[in-house]
Amino acid sequence: MRAHFYFDHNATTPLAEEVLVAMSAALRDVCGNASSIHHYGQIARQRLEQARRQVAARIGAGPKEIVFLSGGTEADNLALFGAASEGAHVITTKIEHPAVLNPCTRMEQVTLVPPASDGTVDPDRIQAALRPNTRLISVMHANNETGVIQPIREIARIAHAQGALLHVDGVQAAGKISVNVDELGADLYSISAHKLYAPKGIGALYVRQGVKLRAQIFGGHHERDRRAGTENVPAAIGFGVAAQLPIHHDRMAEMRDRLEAGILARVPDVHVNGSRVNRLPNTTNLRFNGVEGEAMVIALDLRGFAVSSGSACSSGTVEPSHVLLAMGLSAEEARSSVRFSLGESNTIEQVDALIEAASESVRHLRRVSTYTHA
Repeated sequence: MRAHFYFDHNATTPLAEEVLVAMSAALRDVCGNASSIHHYGQIARQRLEQARRQVAARIGAGPKEIVFLSGGTEADNLALFGAASEGAHVITTKIEHPAVLNPCTRMEQVTLVPPASDGTVDPDRIQAALRPNTRLISVMHANNETGVIQPIREIARIAHAQGALLHVDGVQAAGKISVNVDELGADLYSISAHKLYAPKGIGALYVRQGVKLRAQIFGGHHERDRRAGTENVPAAIGFGVAAQLPIHHDRMAEMRDRLEAGILARVPDVHVNGSRVNRLPNTTNLRFNGVEGEAMVIALDLRGFAVSSGSACSSGTVEPSHVLLAMGLSAEEARSSVRFSLGESNTIEQVDALIEAASESVRHLRRVSTYTHA
């Protein structure tokens, strides 16, 4: 049976062994409701608050500033709808995740700022988009498709000079690079457990002390009245354990660079999408001229490698990446792009095998492709 190797960590990460052990014990032993005052409830509350401290420490926050919820999408929605007052103008960018872009379609006054061709958002464009009633700016920390890291500190200064709040979607950044919300100047920061070797179905929103936030889910007085619903204590425990795992930036960058250089050296007409200077250490997005990205994903899967095209499938039609289109790529170029995102389980040997598999796949697909190979 062919071995399969996982190079799609920006989509989701496998559960770390330490997280699995902690969650298994919690599911067995921590049976109480964290809102109950009896012995079992107190144990659950203690473990929940321990997890809150661990997650907070990962991003340089205080425990009281962490709201547990169902994931990155809910965190983004709570930040946007909870912080944007009625009649307020909101600024975001054209390269945000749908968890930000789709909520913004339901707001009355929104400006979408385009990126530069390297995928970086120019703070001057944020400045130029300001209006007297701008009250919220939302910019992702690192892009999920290209890995490009945004100049959050500069954007924070612009937001605060305007008297606006800054929300940062940090779902792809937390767990891959060091994050300190104070240094960034973020007022709200979204993270998701399943991007850093913890379970799906839980995330967190950092809410800077003093920032007022309107709840979007109503019920009991959970999470300091910011998110009603009985807390998922076992998942929070797993999240907390994952938040303490080390980040191997240098190892990730070394393997990413080896993969990128190997493919560029062996395969003609390949281009890197986005900045190669300021990006996540585990991510590269490559454009294979003359090859359809979805076909490349399938070809590599058949050879035992999981990667992503970054495209969304809707109604049977593969749409080109909105991120790459916003960066100025044509629809054909966007559809020819593939994302490789590495993680802790990957090895140099796997990277070298992927280089070989990618080379073989491109040679085959270009022979049979209907795309114009220039």
